[in-house]
Amino acid sequence: MKEFVHLHLHTEYSLLDGMARIKKGKKGTPLLDALKAKGMKACAITDHGNMYGVYPFVETFNSVRKKAVDKYKEQLEAEGKTKDEIKAAVKENADKLPSMKPIIGSEFYVVDNHKVFEHGETRNHLILLAKNQTGYKNLMKLSSISFIDGFYYKPRIDMQLLKEHSEGLICLSACIQGKIPQLLLNDDYEGAKKLALEFKSTFAPGDFYLELQFHGTPEQAKMPYVYRGEDKRDMPLWQRQRYINPLLKKLADEIGVKVVATNDVHYLTKEDAEVQDVMLCVNMQRKVGDPDRMRMDPHEFYLKTYDEMLLMLPEYPEALDTTVEIADKCNVTVEIRAPEGHYEIPNYVPEGDDGKPLGITAEEYLSQMSWAGLKKRYSVITKELEDRMRMELDVIIKMGFAGYYLIVWDYINWAKKHGIPIGPGRGSGVGSIVAYCVGITNVDPIRYNLLFERFLNVERISMPDFDVDICIEGRGKVIEYVSHKYHPENVTQIIAFGTMSARSSLKDVARAYDIPYADADKWSKAIPMEAGKCSFDKALGLYKNDEGKVEGASPDFIEFYETDATAHSIIDIARKLEGMPRQTSMHACGVLICPKKVVEYLPLQRKEDSITTQFDKDQVEAMGLVKMDFLGLRTLTDINLACQYAKEDYGVDIDFDKAGVDDPEVYAEIYSGDTVGIFQLESAGMCKFMQRLKPDKLEDVIAGVSLYRPGPMQFIDSYIKGKHNPESVRYVDEKLKKILDVTYGCIVYQEQVMQIAREVAGYSLGGADLLRRAMGKKKVDIMKHNKEVFINGGKPDENRAAVIPGAVKLGMKAEVANSLFDQILQFASYAFNKSHAAAYSVITYQTAYLKRYYRAQFMT
Repeated sequence: MKEFVHLHLHTEYSLLDGMARIKKGKKGTPLLDALKAKGMKACAITDHGNMYGVYPFVETFNSVRKKAVDKYKEQLEAEGKTKDEIKAAVKENADKLPSMKPIIGSEFYVVDNHKVFEHGETRNHLILLAKNQTGYKNLMKLSSISFIDGFYYKPRIDMQLLKEHSEGLICLSACIQGKIPQLLLNDDYEGAKKLALEFKSTFAPGDFYLELQFHGTPEQAKMPYVYRGEDKRDMPLWQRQRYINPLLKKLADEIGVKVVATNDVHYLTKEDAEVQDVMLCVNMQRKVGDPDRMRMDPHEFYLKTYDEMLLMLPEYPEALDTTVEIADKCNVTVEIRAPEGHYEIPNYVPEGDDGKPLGITAEEYLSQMSWAGLKKRYSVITKELEDRMRMELDVIIKMGFAGYYLIVWDYINWAKKHGIPIGPGRGSGVGSIVAYCVGITNVDPIRYNLLFERFLNVERISMPDFDVDICIEGRGKVIEYVSHKYHPENVTQIIAFGTMSARSSLKDVARAYDIPYADADKWSKAIPMEAGKCSFDKALGLYKNDEGKVEGASPDFIEFYETDATAHSIIDIARKLEGMPRQTSMHACGVLICPKKVVEYLPLQRKEDSITTQFDKDQVEAMGLVKMDFLGLRTLTDINLACQYAKEDYGVDIDFDKAGVDDPEVYAEIYSGDTVGIFQLESAGMCKFMQRLKPDKLEDVIAGVSLYRPGPMQFIDSYIKGKHNPESVRYVDEKLKKILDVTYGCIVYQEQVMQIAREVAGYSLGGADLLRRAMGKKKVDIMKHNKEVFINGGKPDENRAAVIPGAVKLGMKAEVANSLFDQILQFASYAFNKSHAAAYSVITYQTAYLKRYYRAQFMT
């Protein structure tokens, strides 16, 4: 079979229009699978007006080469080759291994002037493909401009923008909605020729092509067509295409460009046409039976083979060959994953109070502030404190994150100076003494035995992540400050995608088919809800957990599916739409801060009054870009208002640092049975738990909020028993006592899992964190090896040089170590992050303090 490359294709990111799905679920790759089944080696993505799908498209296509390389390495290893020999062989032969070339493009909306907004304007389509890195950057810039400056119902560009950003791009004239086809349909051949010549001169020689499409039957493709003067707007699509294709070929020959065959792919198989048609109805809020709605008839917009395309365009075989020529021209590398340890962190220049540079490095500045802060935070500087500070600074500087710390410190410091309340901390960053001493956090990590390695670990190279809670009324001001400091074009918010859940897709499909609401509602409610998520596979009993057991099945839903023909049909269609992206929104808290213009890294769009990325948070982080989380927390606003009212009413300045966290009256308030208004404790269940627990120190509150979750709730009784009768607590080994005494023998925190691995088996804390993460994934083969290392010692994995002595060598009986590992494994999947719990428990204490002493001011 001869080669053919699809250069005009709409994935699921042509929202509610295309469904040539790149991904389905966690592992499904429908588009890639279809291409491989047809023997194709390349494909383009050309979604309507956006580049949302570029990242998953490239990631999925790159996986073909990656899997081939991995298989080749395994083959060489089996042959006994050394690591150096394998490396050399892979380098020499990588290009010969199977691959799938991703061609990056977009279908743009073109108007006369992208800055003029007129109701009823004509928007024509145009396909642009990136030929090289310059072209990819221009594609991102054009896409960004179309949203930021040109958005009017759709993102739009104009000819002037094309001329300014044409380098490195290949242009195709698009479908029947392209300007040139429209001129030909209006019998303006000279106008079409003039425009085609303008396109030809805009792009590099040989990089403008006229696009041929045909969406009829093979019989219609052979049928001689004679135009008899009828209104072309009333002609079926295939007749319009038969009318203009000879004119496009004639035009191409006259001006010296080539024609190229495309199929405007919107779905993968002919059978998917009905589902895509329903999706269009969902998009336009129409019924399938509406006679005057938009339809994509006939059902020919699928991923066709060379032979199928030749049946559609039998007079133009050269147009099919042109697709391979264009694919060969397109050679773009999209760096979707930064090299390990490489991050695009903005350069932080230390400044004095006068705003002038201090002339020292970020590393020097962070060190100076940290040591000075240590003296302010602690009245007695012990060797333990000095060693902890040196260790953290060494890791932070060695890993290149001093600037990151200072960026976070800077905006927190600015917020505090401007009266914007900041939370005491959030997440694992609370375990850093450097963060505590410079004022990023406000919880003593030494007092609460918090671990830095849970946050930053030399054995696990990854970006640290300070999540910062900000008074909800001041959050926007802090983001404005960051945008101004690092330049507005270097700072942006992050996109989020809303997807079609099982319940919503079922209701949408039912609505499109005009099914009574009562029936659709009844069916959808039979789908179980799990933490806000539901799935057709689970509801139908098709999902099995890691142990091979059916999980989440709904007998009622299965009965509807098996006994009601209408329900069966609707559910089958809805299953194919489940998980499809439906709309875009803005990530609740993520902000991207780059060392140069964001558009140099990825495309942007406008969302309401803000600029966002076109790639989501996981994608931008994988690219090595720095995402900061600015979380608006209403409780901080409430605390601030209560303090203001207390000042107005009593003239008192409430200082929580001076007040401390040891007031018995505050704890009495917490377990009084009235927790309304107390952060984290307002639910009836938590209120009763506190009444039973009777906490008298912050450690109890920290443990309480960590235990009151699905999973660890089963150990609440054991914890309460230990709290009220410490003598009843037993430890299988004395080494565990100093780790678990604070939680009365219960493993509550992730940090405790790490400490046990260190004390019992000899792991470093960094290695213990890797063990904890591995336990959370519960992969059987990995856990079997880790259990052996934990008990008898050895190397945790081949990538780490350190040898673990193991529990037996450090004095524990093998059977005890075996039982302990199983116990840790049970706890690891739901053990909580103590650093986060500690910080949030401080807020809990503060709200209880205000309720106890300033009730009227706080509860107003």
